[in-house]
Amino acid sequence: MKIIILGAGQVGTSVAEVLASEANDITVVDLDEAKLEDLRDRLDIGTVVGEAAHPEVLARAGAKDADMILAVTNSDEINMVACQVAYTLFHTPTKIARVRSVGYLSHPQLFTQESLPIDVLISPEQLVTDYVQRLIEHPGALQVLDFAGGKVQLVAVRAYYGGPLVGHELRTLREHMPGIDTRVAAIYRRNRAISPEGDTIIEADDEVFFIAAKRHIRVVMKELRRLDRPVKRIILAGGGNIGVRLAKALETRYQVKLIDHNAGRSKKISEELEKTIVLYGDAADEELLLDENIEHTDVFCSVTNDDEANILSAMLAKRLGAQKVMALINRAAYVDLVQSGIIDIAISPQQATIGSLLTHVRRGDVTAVHSLRRGAAEAIEAVAHGDVRSSKVVGRAIEDIKLPPGTTIGALVRKDKVIIAHHDTMIEAEDHVILFVVDKARIPDVERLFQVGITFL
Repeated sequence: MKIIILGAGQVGTSVAEVLASEANDITVVDLDEAKLEDLRDRLDIGTVVGEAAHPEVLARAGAKDADMILAVTNSDEINMVACQVAYTLFHTPTKIARVRSVGYLSHPQLFTQESLPIDVLISPEQLVTDYVQRLIEHPGALQVLDFAGGKVQLVAVRAYYGGPLVGHELRTLREHMPGIDTRVAAIYRRNRAISPEGDTIIEADDEVFFIAAKRHIRVVMKELRRLDRPVKRIILAGGGNIGVRLAKALETRYQVKLIDHNAGRSKKISEELEKTIVLYGDAADEELLLDENIEHTDVFCSVTNDDEANILSAMLAKRLGAQKVMALINRAAYVDLVQSGIIDIAISPQQATIGSLLTHVRRGDVTAVHSLRRGAAEAIEAVAHGDVRSSKVVGRAIEDIKLPPGTTIGALVRKDKVIIAHHDTMIEAEDHVILFVVDKARIPDVERLFQVGITFL
């Protein structure tokens, strides 16, 4: 696929790295020649220096025969105009734009083929807000990912000493939970993937990915670890887009406090929010945190635009007694450093955004993609089409499908029914199939499984 990425910032660079490794023809456009030179040195891609929305620059980038324009510059306006130019002058089939301003997003009628012809809107701030919200709703989870419109969830937990299933074979899971069906999709032990079989024994500290209907998630989590107490008190550090969105999403169900270091912004936010207590101060101020009863706080979440400030304030909050701390971290190198240390969860906006983008790049009918394990693995929701003659999956039991090594089918959604996958489960046409792929290099093999043969056409 020929893809033009507009913007060599953190999102654009991360997406270029992922897509270039998958045999796509990538060209990155940016005004910063040094950034582009660095990308060229590391990746097999083309680059163009220039203003992203300018017709002549897009022409040089190859917009005439591009399959997709991905506009992720730091300017909403440039992203929107670039999609308009690509549509009007070059008839680009797929146009994706990052739009951050709620002022634009709250008017969906703007984004039609007759107005601003953008096929897909990406809002990293909203994706991160949704991601953090799911983690707060499931205390103890490392990741919570939605599939099939939220009917099915893939959850990652760390198995703890004393968990009912720890030290036992996976096949005993059913005995512990009669009437509740679940599937362990992957296990990571000391950062190495282990293929889950019936005789696999769960060990303490294993990172376990399991899939189940949304209503059963809490019961399954209880088998793997001691359940954390329900969240009541939350402190958010940072009054930017993400902090305010989170406060709005959480303030009706939890006791929320928000700390911001800018006096003017703190006053404005306090007028905008209804129940959240807004504090003016430094989130890394020990005295302030103690005054706000940090030792009784269930979740401290630092979401400023400064990685170092997020890390330091989260570490301090943890030392002062916060039950769980999360930090928004943009730099990939930092994520690996802090995850599973003092900080409980490192939130990567790039990983959340990349998954959303990959949904539109994958071949076959793919409706959801989640990038996992810092991009090394993926969870995919693909729709099965065709019949037994034209499809490699339809009309076959899971045990008869030649899945790529390290790939697990976790569940199917058939109409509104959630079916947890077992070896004899049959796949039917139009089933939504949820797969866990341990090795991202196997993605093309998975895509081919779900492509329909010519006999069906």
